[in-house]
Formats: sequence, structure tokens, C-alpha cells
Amino acid sequence: MSNFTVDPKAFGKVAVLMGGMSAEREISFMSGNATLEALKGAGVDAHGIDVQWDIVSVLSQNKFDRAFIALHGKYAEDGLIQGVLELLKIPYTGSGVLASALAMDKVRCKEFWMGQGLPTLPYELLDENSDAEHIVEKLGLPLIVKPVSEGSSIGVTKVNNAEELMPAVVTAREYDDVVMVEPFIQGGDYDVSILEDKAYPVIKIETPGEFYDYQAKYFRDDTRFLLPAGLTEEEEKQLQDLALRAFQTIGCRHWGRVDTLRDSKGQFWLMELNTIPGLTSHSLVPMSVASKGIDFNELILRILAQTLESPSRT
Repeated sequence: MSNFTVDPKAFGKVAVLMGGMSAEREISFMSGNATLEALKGAGVDAHGIDVQWDIVSVLSQNKFDRAFIALHGKYAEDGLIQGVLELLKIPYTGSGVLASALAMDKVRCKEFWMGQGLPTLPYELLDENSDAEHIVEKLGLPLIVKPVSEGSSIGVTKVNNAEELMPAVVTAREYDDVVMVEPFIQGGDYDVSILEDKAYPVIKIETPGEFYDYQAKYFRDDTRFLLPAGLTEEEEKQLQDLALRAFQTIGCRHWGRVDTLRDSKGQFWLMELNTIPGLTSHSLVPMSVASKGIDFNELILRILAQTLESPSRT
């Protein structure tokens, strides 16, 4: 068991930022309310705030000492709320402005990783004028089409033939003007949670659906989370090291999750970097750290405690 302790009074008045204006609003409330309950239960002076366009005045008028960001998606994980908090000089959980923006933009993140020689799948940007046959010839089948700056698999479609490509673009563009496509890897989803610059045990995800979509992430009861993930000790260490390097290369801090895919040859590929992962009953970070004796309440306190140790920065 962990021997972590912290004085709840040291945090002062804490804003738990949730809700927001993104397509992940519903999930953010689930994360935010769980976080709020944990903080209050620990004796922290925590207050839930539904983030709307008046958030600057709300934060200014209530004189918060720090913020726990439990927001997901646009205006939350993309550096916007982090920039607001920087201007207001309110310390906050999670990554700074630049790292948040880079991680949220899947294309920029992939390009950054590629520049560092880290393994991530090839991709193409798509619009209504894209040549579907050319894309299929270049990347193969099946493919996965997704909005560049959205999370929780929202707007994501698996494509099995060229005729399905353009309709998938239309679906993705309901959530983002920029759409990408990459090969669909069927060898397995392996996710690595990171807390306090340490990679925690890998979780393998198995879902009865075609891929790990929004329903499988948050609501289905038949999604399987395998921990241990079935890797050898060497493979587990290799993947943890890769995830930690991917996290640090982007400049992330405090906590997060790196999602990877493993192909049929055993090669791991970086897929996405989540700077504010979910904190729900289906969420992976709480599950992973629990295997090392850190329960949910302690996880929340550990995340918040990092705002005491490191100043806010972009």
C-alpha cells in the first residue's frame, strides 16, 4: 500500500473544472464529479465549476487558489483553458499550454514523434476532394478516419473499402474541419498510464465491437481491460519506456495516458497522447495505478499535489 500523505489545507480553495463546451461534455461531468467527491472526501475545499464562456469572470470573482482540470476535448485539452489559467496565475493540474495543444492535434503530435524517430503510423489528411482510390492504394485497408482534434473516439469511423472513405470524412467533419486517415491495426490496443513521471502497468483493451469506440470506452459492460496485459516483462518495459519518452518529448507533465497499437508482428505504434484522461468507472489511469496500491482518492490527491511542487508554465 502507498504511504502518500498531504495536508488538504495546503491546496486552499480548489476549482474542479468540468462540463465545458466540447462533444465530451457528458464524460467530463462524470470525471469531474468523481474528482470533486474524492477531494471533498479528503477534506479539500473543492468546488465544481461547469466551464462556460464566462469562465474568466467566474474564476476571477471566486478567488481560487488552484484548479483541477477534469475537462475533455476542445477548449479543454487543447491549451485554451490552460492559457486562461496562466493569465489568471492559477496553478493547475496537467500539461501546460504548448504540450496540451500539441497532444490534442493528432497530426502535429505524430509529426513531432516522427521527428524524434518514435514509431507512429503513416497518415493522410482528407477533404471532400481527396482521391479515395489513391488513399487506399497508399495506406491499404482497412483504414480508420478521425477528426484531428477530438477525443474519446468521437467522429471516428472504420473504413473497409474505398466507397466508405468519403462518407467517413463527412462524419468526422461534424466535429472538426481537419480530418485524417491512417491504417487500422488489428493486433491489439495497449495503453500506458503516466503519473509523476512514471509509467504504470500496461492495460490491454479488448472490445467485441470493430474498434474501441465511444460506447466501449464509457458505457459497454463487455469491454475487457486486461491487467496484466499479457506481455513479457521485457515487452512491458519496452512499451512503458516508449510511452514515457513520447509523453516527455511533447513536454507533458503531471499525468496522462499514451495509447498504442500493436501489429501482428509485435511492433508497437504510438497512436494518441491524452493529457487529461477520463476519471470514470471505465477509465484506465485509475485502473492501472490501483494495481500498484494507489486507490482513486489518492490518485486525485497525487495529481493535485503536483500543483504545489511545480509552478504553472506553458
